[in-house]
Amino acid sequence: MNTALLIIDIQNDYFDKGANALVGSEEASQNAMLVLEKFRKENAPVIHVQHLATRPDATFFLPETDGAQIHKNVKPTANEIIVVKHFPNSFRETDLLSHLVLLGINNLVICGMMTHMCIDATTRSAKDYGFNIVLIGDACATKDLEINGQTVKAKEVQNSFLAALNYFYATVKGTRKYIEE
Repeated sequence: MNTALLIIDIQNDYFDKGANALVGSEEASQNAMLVLEKFRKENAPVIHVQHLATRPDATFFLPETDGAQIHKNVKPTANEIIVVKHFPNSFRETDLLSHLVLLGINNLVICGMMTHMCIDATTRSAKDYGFNIVLIGDACATKDLEINGQTVKAKEVQNSFLAALNYFYATVKGTRKYIEE
């Protein structure tokens, strides 16, 4: 099997009542759970990425807090790899690449949070490392952003980033379509 599932930052702080709630995090996590179930059923490699904040001014993903824990919908099993990161790019200063090389992985299926930050940075980096990528768009979530006093709604952020990644870096698919293939 040369395909692995990479689940990025589906952690409690991104959900309702979390320190940095995203728009659509529950729905995205449920879709990620469906993809995860497919990989588990096929006994295919699964890697969870967990962000732990190390910046002194960090307000979420603080180590040893409930908010930093991986959400129950995608809770890792004992045989699934957990990579801890401290930057948006899951490859930066982690052992993610060495795990993928050791497993003989050429293809990645990516889902998680936040689309405009960690999903974007990791997907682009993975492509630069030569991986073929399927990004499960509806198993990702983001939030409203602001620029020059204007709010860009989460749906627009999501669509813009997915469209940009679909152009070269990944093939963006929906959960149902991916599972049915």
